[in-house]
Amino acid sequence: MTVSTHSAARLLTWLRAAGEHTRLRLLALCSERDLSVSDLAMAVAQSEPRVSRHLKILCDAGLLVRLRQGQWVHYRVTQEQPQVDFVQGLLAQLDRNDPELVRDRGRLVAAVSTSAPDQLPASESRLGRALRSFLEASGSRTPPASALVVGVDHLELLEAAARAAGRCTAIAHSRRAAQAARSYAEREGFSCTVLLAACGEALSSRDLERAGETFDAIVLDRFRASTGALATMLSTAKRALAPGGRLWLFERYESLESPRERVVEHPIARVRRLLIEAGRACARMSPI
Repeated sequence: MTVSTHSAARLLTWLRAAGEHTRLRLLALCSERDLSVSDLAMAVAQSEPRVSRHLKILCDAGLLVRLRQGQWVHYRVTQEQPQVDFVQGLLAQLDRNDPELVRDRGRLVAAVSTSAPDQLPASESRLGRALRSFLEASGSRTPPASALVVGVDHLELLEAAARAAGRCTAIAHSRRAAQAARSYAEREGFSCTVLLAACGEALSSRDLERAGETFDAIVLDRFRASTGALATMLSTAKRALAPGGRLWLFERYESLESPRERVVEHPIARVRRLLIEAGRACARMSPI
């Protein structure tokens, strides 16, 4: 295959932008959620001016995009082709359990959990609208009496579940996310009880006890879990699902890949297997 000069030059631009220690860490963080300069500076333990310079290089290369949300600017991995394929392929090579990346995520959680309410970002996006459309199109004809949303990364999913169900409960994995969900619900005029997760990004038995009922519909929004944790979460969710209920699972494809495992298993095949082992029948699996 012949690579054009333009394509080679573009690839070199991306490699120069991403091929720096701090910038690679920033890309990994921004692949998880939209983040401000302040969030990122605290996560990587560097000054805001220095982080801003790194972010500018990544944005100039087209790997990150700047999003203005009120008076705040947040950064997100681009969804434009072919840059997004390059970023996803690059991050797929990272060991997400690398001690430094784990520390970055830990500092980020500590930072965003203490942010002021007026600094909370909205997660409304084209992707969120697409996820909502998928959820609405794949729902049953009979509206569910109750719905549980685990994770509130995409507020449009929360809104769709809340408007379809008679009662809605959401479990957020940080105080910041919980406040954003409550503010969004109030602004858009729908009702949903938002609880703070008892333990990290998992779904625990304690969370279900606080939710206090079984649900006709459960939505797992970007669980970011390993194979073992996903199996545990599906088993826990099964206990909360009413007979005949339905479960939706939304996650980024690359998060399902496990390149370090000895036995290579296709990510979609892995999810199907785990659903079957959890006693669930998979009605539909589709890229969005």
